[in-house]
Amino acid sequence: MMRPFPLILAGIAIVSVGTYATIAYYQQPDVVFPLGNESSSLSTIGRSSTNTSASSATSVTSSAAAATSSTATENSNDDLPSSVRIDVPFASQAPLQNWDALHQEACEEASLILVKYFLEGKTITPQTMEDEIQKLVAWETANGYKIDVDTEELLTIAKELYGLNGRIVTDVSVESLKRELAAGNPVIIPAAGQTLGNPYFSGDGPPYHMLVVVGYDSKNFITNDVGTRRGEGYKYDYDTLINAIHDWNGSTDTILSGPKKMLVITK
Repeated sequence: MMRPFPLILAGIAIVSVGTYATIAYYQQPDVVFPLGNESSSLSTIGRSSTNTSASSATSVTSSAAAATSSTATENSNDDLPSSVRIDVPFASQAPLQNWDALHQEACEEASLILVKYFLEGKTITPQTMEDEIQKLVAWETANGYKIDVDTEELLTIAKELYGLNGRIVTDVSVESLKRELAAGNPVIIPAAGQTLGNPYFSGDGPPYHMLVVVGYDSKNFITNDVGTRRGEGYKYDYDTLINAIHDWNGSTDTILSGPKKMLVITK
């Protein structure tokens, strides 16, 4: 199966404007989780928290997420903050823009690496991501994993290679995903990539894909989509993302019948 190739657009200025409109500038979130969500810092930090005078955004730790800062604006229907952004680092699955066969198939690995670096409180560079992908793929090959892995296999890899923990969530809905994010948990989702409609994917997009959900606002889920170098903070509307969630079931021909699952990785 094919994973996403970079989409080369003519005109850097056009690309920049389109990218900013898509991923960079959106309303300040009510809750901002800093890199490494076990930090004790309660100051406003994170890539999206650049204008504290214009917002009451407050960063909180994962352990305190259930009782988020009083500055968080609550929805009228429940106790969830109206917007959340978790400061997960970003690099694409082809961080050096080498979209060979290995990197076309590296969305699962890249997504796991981003969450690992978030939990460790680290940033990531393209070269570091490249090194990490190469080591992870080599380990998978030596341990008998196939090119495509599902959420259960990725959780096992996280435990055996990185010493991390985690759980599979089968109650997949807008609310359940929001609750994980409001608790400070970035969420790895498997998806039928061609139903996402990302304009930065090549052609119809990847039949099977993984990405990291890092937040939400009033209409959209905010993702770090490793399938494009323009994937940091990329937004998918609620229905598009939830409907696209399908775990790997062994064939791209039947991916739309794959089960709905989400993967939460923890320390």
